[in-house]
Amino acid sequence: MALGELMVALSMVAIQPLSTASYPTIAAPPGTPDTEYCLRVEPITGTRIGGIKCLTREEWAEGDVDVDEAWARDGVKVIA
Repeated sequence: MALGELMVALSMVAIQPLSTASYPTIAAPPGTPDTEYCLRVEPITGTRIGGIKCLTREEWAEGDVDVDEAWARDGVKVIA
C-alpha cells in the first residue's frame, strides 16, 4: 500500500509543469525616457542562438512587453 502511495506522489511531481517556476520580482532600474533596456529574446527561426535586443520602455510596450515584469527573467543591461 505504501508503495502505491509513493508511486502516486512521484507521478504528481513528474507531471507538474516546469512553467510554475517563479522568478524573483525585481523591477528594471529606473531611467529616463531615452534609457534602453536590453533583454534576451527568442532565437530567430533556423538557429538555436538567442539574441539580445535593446529598446526604450515605450518601444518594448509597443510590442506588449512589460519591462519590469520581464527584467528578472531576461534583463541583461541598461544603456543610459
